[in-house]
Amino acid sequence: MSKVILISACLKGFACRYNGDSFLLPELETVLSDCQVFPCCPELMGGLAIPRPPAEIRGGDGRKVIAGEAKVVNQLGGECTGEFLKGAYATLKLCEEIKPEVVLFKAHSPSCGVGRIYDGSFRGRFISGDGVTTALLRETGVQICTEEDFLLKVRANH
Repeated sequence: MSKVILISACLKGFACRYNGDSFLLPELETVLSDCQVFPCCPELMGGLAIPRPPAEIRGGDGRKVIAGEAKVVNQLGGECTGEFLKGAYATLKLCEEIKPEVVLFKAHSPSCGVGRIYDGSFRGRFISGDGVTTALLRETGVQICTEEDFLLKVRANH
C-alpha cells in the first residue's frame, strides 16, 4: 500500500496562492509519484478568494491565533482570522478521514508554515512559530514538514 500524504495544493500545481500562482516543484512530483497524495489549501477551505491580499499573523504564531491571543491580518489591514481558523479545522477533519503519514506544507505560510513564519510586518522578516493549520495539526501527532525540509531529507538519502 502506498504512503498517504496530505500536501499544500499550491505545491501540487493548483493556482491557489494569495497571488493566484502555484508553487509546483518537479522534483517533489517525482518523489511523490508512488504515493497517494491529497492536495488541500486551508485558506481556500476557509473561504478566502483567489487572488487575495497577502496575510500574516500579527501578535504571535498559529498557536496564539487558536488561543485567541493573536490574529491574522491582510496587507490592507483587514482581519481574516476566522477564515484561517475555519480552514485549519476543515484540514483537521480531512486529516482525520485520510490519516496521512506525512503532511507536506508550504514553508512560511500563515496557514501552513512549519517552524518559521513571517512576523506580521509584511517586510519579509521571520519569527519562529507555526502557521494556524500546522499548529492545529501538530496536536494530532502527524509528521509535518515543509517542502524544503522534505526535499533536503530526500536528497540526503540519495
